[in-house]
Amino acid sequence: MIAVKELSDTKRISDMTSDEIKDEVRKAYTKVAQRTGSECCGQGGASTKESTSSCCGPSSSDMNRVVLSFGYSIDGLPASATESYAGCGNPIALASLQEGEVVLDLGSGAGLDVFEAAKRVGESGRVIGVDMTPEMLEKAEKNAVKLGVMNVEFRKGDIENLPIEDDSIDIIISNCVINLAPDKGKVFREAFRVLRPGGRVMISDIVLHGPLPEDVRDEVTTYTGCLGGAIPEEEYLQLMRDAGFERVKVAEKVEFGLGSSARISGYKPEE
Repeated sequence: MIAVKELSDTKRISDMTSDEIKDEVRKAYTKVAQRTGSECCGQGGASTKESTSSCCGPSSSDMNRVVLSFGYSIDGLPASATESYAGCGNPIALASLQEGEVVLDLGSGAGLDVFEAAKRVGESGRVIGVDMTPEMLEKAEKNAVKLGVMNVEFRKGDIENLPIEDDSIDIIISNCVINLAPDKGKVFREAFRVLRPGGRVMISDIVLHGPLPEDVRDEVTTYTGCLGGAIPEEEYLQLMRDAGFERVKVAEKVEFGLGSSARISGYKPEE
């Protein structure tokens, strides 16, 4: 999740097509991908009001503290694997990954969740990351080379139209990304399509306690900051059920005012 800046006078979300919204999201996360800790921020890594949408993001030590607070292990990870983290939780902590499983990460960014999952599924397993931002994919692929990880793959794609075969995935994870999709129902239908029978989704995402004020929801930077596109919790769960998922529930959540950072799970029925 990237921080929400002050409201601006730019074009409103309600005036945009789905493709235009995705372009705004892509632009915002291109800048997140360009984060390099304190390297571009001057001495000491001092950030500015614009830091969440430029290469001057939080310092590497700040991002490490955030990542550690969500329960990730950063031992052996290069700074480039954590400095572009924009999640709101740790879906891996809920996923109970097993050796040999095939995992799909929706909106995989610089690859942190992919690499964490790869350790859990082992050499006999595989992890695929899908992201629509070329700069994130490039960074993730470079990180994979740095780490020498062989059981991962990154694909360019839209989570509303996944470049994944039917019934080919054991578990889907996602970290603060589905709220950014204009058509969340389509995301869940695609997730259902690519999962094998009995497969599961384990998601960290933002859900709301109620509707947002219209001016907040309609602001581009609020949307790309993971709040404007978020929806009420029960609506989120119902979209998953409508797509065919069973045993849909919020496993845990942390409230923060207008909403919550929630861990959400669901299962595709066995044949």
